[in-house]
Amino acid sequence: MAEQFDVIEAGERGRRRWTVLLVVLALLLIPVIGLLVSRDADPEAEAESPAATATPEPIRSLTRLDNAPNIVNPPAVRKQGDEVIQVVFPHGVRAEVRYPAELNLDALGLRPFQGAWVEGRFRQFVAPYGGQLEVTRGGQPIRNYAPNVTLWPRQAGSGFYGQVLLFEFGPWRLAMYDRGEGLTFDQRMSLARNLRGRVTKEGYLVLSARRDIRLTRPGERVQGHPVGPQLWFGGGAGQMLALVPTPDCAGHRALPEVIEGRGRPSDTVCRGDMLIAVTGSTEFREKAIEGIRVTVK
Repeated sequence: MAEQFDVIEAGERGRRRWTVLLVVLALLLIPVIGLLVSRDADPEAEAESPAATATPEPIRSLTRLDNAPNIVNPPAVRKQGDEVIQVVFPHGVRAEVRYPAELNLDALGLRPFQGAWVEGRFRQFVAPYGGQLEVTRGGQPIRNYAPNVTLWPRQAGSGFYGQVLLFEFGPWRLAMYDRGEGLTFDQRMSLARNLRGRVTKEGYLVLSARRDIRLTRPGERVQGHPVGPQLWFGGGAGQMLALVPTPDCAGHRALPEVIEGRGRPSDTVCRGDMLIAVTGSTEFREKAIEGIRVTVK
């Protein structure tokens, strides 16, 4: 047993001698090989080294908020110190509006208003002056009722108004601010399916409805306010004017809610069956009341 053990030990010692020699030889050859490799290095490989790599460009945002103007600016024609524009109301009636050039109504821009009855419940359709961001705030809708109709959360500070249905008709965005107990899911679906909009060649929005949806007619009132088809000029914190088709206008000169609700001095005048309501500076109101003429075609 001892001899067997010694043989094993003798064999290990022999292998160790060869191993030591090989290690020493490798240590001597490594610097030489490294020197040769460095002399023949590929210039293209050096160009790809981290030090030569270009600094990456900053990551650009993948989110873009489009908010096209929600108004139409009709071309104005000068006539003896006045300006004349052609307009189309939401119910499709065309008219010519003549006004003192100083009012710059064409620059203020126009947008539609239309009331509607949804299974006996009154609702208003307004083109937000600030565009769709006034409703969406850059967020995500609660749900889609149709490819062009989305539901958005109730806006902070909106009082008794609730969730918002946002309609897309071409470039126009039309908002229906719910109120009270709110419309049911089926009623909202009915609105999405049955409220139609088309854009005229001049860029105006004309609305139509069917089945359980009835658009308000000129002269209709709710709680004393006219709620038929209207055209609004301006908005925001600036001057504002509303044209409201009103049969027997002289006997129904109540302010539209949008004018009364601004809490600023306002005036009204009837030109035939057209109610003109205006709010803003004294000069603006006086020029509008005295100088605007509307000819329905």
